[in-house]
Amino acid sequence: MATHPTFTEMMSLDISDSAQIYAAFVVYLDLLEGRNWHEVQHVGVAELQLVCLHAREREQDSLQVMVPVPVHISLSHERIREIMKKASLPQDDPDTPLSVTLAIVESDSTVVYYKVTDGFVIPDPPDDTEDVDNKQWRKKRKKLFK
Repeated sequence: MATHPTFTEMMSLDISDSAQIYAAFVVYLDLLEGRNWHEVQHVGVAELQLVCLHAREREQDSLQVMVPVPVHISLSHERIREIMKKASLPQDDPDTPLSVTLAIVESDSTVVYYKVTDGFVIPDPPDDTEDVDNKQWRKKRKKLFK
C-alpha cells in the first residue's frame, strides 16, 4: 500500500492526520475498484485537514464529493456544516442544495456512506411501483404466516 502512487500522493498533501489519509485511500480503492466509479480524484483541503474525493458514479453523472472519515472521529453539526461549505462543489442549478457524502471507515476497512444535504431534499420516486408493492405484500404475508 505504501508504494501505491495515489497513496504516496495523498501522503504528500498538507494533511497531518495519517488516519484520515488512510481512510481516504480505503474509500478511493472502494470507489474505484469495488464500486467501479469513474474519475475518482483526491483533493486535499488543508484548512479542514481532510482529503476529499471527487468522483462520478456513472460517466454521464455529475461529480460527487466524498469525505472520508475514520470511525473514531466525532463530527458535530458545526463541523459537518463547515465541511459542506468548504468541500462541496459549486452547483449548476442555484436551487440545488449543498451536499457531500460522508464515507465512514471502520478499522477493518468497512465503509459506510451517508449523503448529507443542506436542507430537506425530496427523495426520488421508486423506479417501479409494482415491485415496491409486491415486496411490501411479501413482507406482510411472511409476518402473517410465522
